[in-house]
Amino acid sequence: MGSAARAHLETWRPYTLAHPGLVGLAGAAAGAGAHTPQGLLAAWLCPTLGWLGGHYLGDYFDRALDAIGKPQRPIPSGRLAARTALLCGLAAEICAAAVTLAVNWPVVVGVVLALAGIVAYSRVLKGRGILGNGVRGLLTGLAVLFGAAVSAPAGRPPSWDVLPVVVALVLHDTASNLVGTLRDTDADRSGGYRTVPVLRGVAAAARIAALLYLAALLCAVVHLATAARHPAAGGLLAAVAAVAGAAAFRPLLRTPSLDARLALWSHEVLVGERLVLSAAVIACHWGTAGSGAPAARPGRQPAGPAAHEDTPRVPARHPPPIPRPRTPFRATLPRTEGLTHPDARERSDRQSRTSRPRGRRGAVRRPPRGRRGHPAR
Repeated sequence: MGSAARAHLETWRPYTLAHPGLVGLAGAAAGAGAHTPQGLLAAWLCPTLGWLGGHYLGDYFDRALDAIGKPQRPIPSGRLAARTALLCGLAAEICAAAVTLAVNWPVVVGVVLALAGIVAYSRVLKGRGILGNGVRGLLTGLAVLFGAAVSAPAGRPPSWDVLPVVVALVLHDTASNLVGTLRDTDADRSGGYRTVPVLRGVAAAARIAALLYLAALLCAVVHLATAARHPAAGGLLAAVAAVAGAAAFRPLLRTPSLDARLALWSHEVLVGERLVLSAAVIACHWGTAGSGAPAARPGRQPAGPAAHEDTPRVPARHPPPIPRPRTPFRATLPRTEGLTHPDARERSDRQSRTSRPRGRRGAVRRPPRGRRGHPAR
């Protein structure tokens, strides 16, 4: 691999590339509406492209600060030109906007806001204390809303169930970004950046980050308890994320004097832990509950790829039986015994003739009679 390709790969931070796509899919899962296949693809692809563009633009604006604290990075080391980084960042953002326009054009506003937030964070707000960390967290929350909006059919807004997920990931990435500043305290102080560790000290910054992380876990639990269709699947992953988060913050809170290596280790653990937290949100909506088909929550339509499994079965309506043809009406005369009407007499004679026994040739048999016409004895 050439030096230029290696420089681009280092700028991408491959160990972080899975995060923006999972965040977009978490927003699509929590949006709780009907999804389109191209919308789900955009929910994963556009935040990933925006993330790549943000790394290029961030390294472009931070090249003077990185020359002090991280001279091994591609731009300060001369392996990647600053102009190339700027063009690559803008190209990635333009690609994200083009995909959004092709899938669900009104949501392109989210791409524009994300680009403005990246420039504002890298250029102005990064060295403004907790405000800079908060803007970094808001960019993640914007990715959640983007995933919920772009994956839905055009003109259909996302569900309000996505808001706890937005708040949870905003607080989580604010805390994670604050932990990342713990290892850059000396470089930020030399570069004139007024970050929280520079203003209030490393110990205070670690406590603030821990409180933000606890608030993020609380919002995630609220979402799992109120809006999750598969709370068991999401709860298991959320528990794993909580254990990893406790392991990351425990040394930060218990060590009197933090060094850069310990802060870097804690930040790396949080980088992996946030993947599990995003996966927990996805699993609680699109996961499977046991061996049977999951049951949809009452009062709302199921969403996600497994929506057809939760659709209530409508009993088949059999066609009505075909009515049998009615026998034609046959006029019958009433019994007229003892009446002298001509039709009655004719009917009586007909019945008497048919009731008599017939002989060999069909003649009517008559009883034998005597000489004077009387019946024989």
